[in-house]
Amino acid sequence: MKPAMSKVKRIEGVLSPVVTPFNRDYAPDAPRFVRHCRWLLKSGCAGLAVFGTNSEANSMSVGEKRKLLEALVAGGVPASALMPGTGHCAISDSIEMTRAAVELGCAGVLMLPPFYYKNVSDEGLYRNFAEVIERVGDERLQLYLYHIPPVSQVAISLALIEKLLSKYPGIVAGVKDSSGNWDNTKAMLDQFAKAGFDVFAGSEEFLLANMRGGGKGCITATGNVNPGAIDKVYRSWRSPDADALQAGITATRRILQKHPMIPALKATVAHFGNDPQWKTCRPPLVELTSAQEETLIRELKAAGFSMPGLAS
Repeated sequence: MKPAMSKVKRIEGVLSPVVTPFNRDYAPDAPRFVRHCRWLLKSGCAGLAVFGTNSEANSMSVGEKRKLLEALVAGGVPASALMPGTGHCAISDSIEMTRAAVELGCAGVLMLPPFYYKNVSDEGLYRNFAEVIERVGDERLQLYLYHIPPVSQVAISLALIEKLLSKYPGIVAGVKDSSGNWDNTKAMLDQFAKAGFDVFAGSEEFLLANMRGGGKGCITATGNVNPGAIDKVYRSWRSPDADALQAGITATRRILQKHPMIPALKATVAHFGNDPQWKTCRPPLVELTSAQEETLIRELKAAGFSMPGLAS
């Protein structure tokens, strides 16, 4: 390991897995990406989990992601607010992307397990994460495990977390639990939160419960469009109106998740930002139909939803 330099302060609060804008030729659109990231940080996000699931990250190359990361920092987005996704099926890609993030000064990395092979052992997953940590070889690394079995179909078990924490304390910093199973998140909190392991809920539906259980916030798709209201729950979780605030953000999410989430988020950004190019998804994903989009926007407006400052 490189000598211990000062670690970036860990992010707590609401993080958004930022949707990625594409041009008509499906190339990533760096200026739009930078603008959206700056709006998110002004509007309630404590951090940006760029290259997460809702970023269409696995539809992009390492080179494309590195260029976008560099564009963010050059565009005035502080690296200390970034937790890029760096987990790939190829261990060499995970190492390259993780090293680039650490060298830029990012606060952490959010790492998927290698997800192509199924029914792999904890030992195999342990070797994967350990190899990345050892090859990056930098004490500044803060690695957050990304547990999303509904998509990856490769789970990160409590036993695996325990083994990684015992070998790499301070480097293995936390987890995003996108299992959708509160009992699993609670088990992670009960077992590891007191050991300085930061647990983030993978949906704002569990934000209040996560905070009450000792968690650190949420990393959520709808952070892309509703950051202020979600941040209010994070900041007000001890207040008497916390449950009512939680009900509000849950209701907004349920409107969005009636549709395929990534195109729904992009349609929302396109509408409220008055920028139709935002709708473009990279294949194999496709945009909402006009009927889906009309329903989505109508329901959001009926619920009093808005995205202040986005269009400007």
